[in-house]
Amino acid sequence: MLLGSCTGYWGYKPLVDLTKNHRTTLIKLFDLPPDIRFPSHSTFRNIIQSLDFEVIAVLFNRWVQQTLPKQPGELMAVDGKNIKSTSLGGNSSYQNLVSMVSVYSHEHGWVVRHKVMENKHRSEIEAVEELIQELSGCQIVITASALHCQKKTQALIIDGGNDCIVTTLKKSIKSV
Repeated sequence: MLLGSCTGYWGYKPLVDLTKNHRTTLIKLFDLPPDIRFPSHSTFRNIIQSLDFEVIAVLFNRWVQQTLPKQPGELMAVDGKNIKSTSLGGNSSYQNLVSMVSVYSHEHGWVVRHKVMENKHRSEIEAVEELIQELSGCQIVITASALHCQKKTQALIIDGGNDCIVTTLKKSIKSV
């Protein structure tokens, strides 16, 4: 699944397409028996839904910390995105979604850290504040949306030796 997502095969059915389009290469790459049956889209779906995203995030953060250095003055964007197909309570007025809050390096084009959160249990603001604390002392410039224009969030950035740029969306009003 990781190989599929890294090569643009997003979703259950595209992962099946990956196994069909690159069957020979996958068999050679992973030293699999030639008569192997690759999973169906429903099997990929069941596997993805059973993953513990928090464990994956912790492992990813450790790997990034050891592999990808942060440069002083580097621009880092902080943002959260919902993970597709993780909605629970679709018929209720309040749905619970799993979201990934990431720190992205503008300079290098890669994610350098992320946290998983469920909106039912905590907010994106709390997850961003935790990420900012982890980046304390890196001397980076953190860019964020207006959601993160909070006194506590800004204090964490500045007290941690980093700088910040907070953007807002300005709507223009046209006169008739």
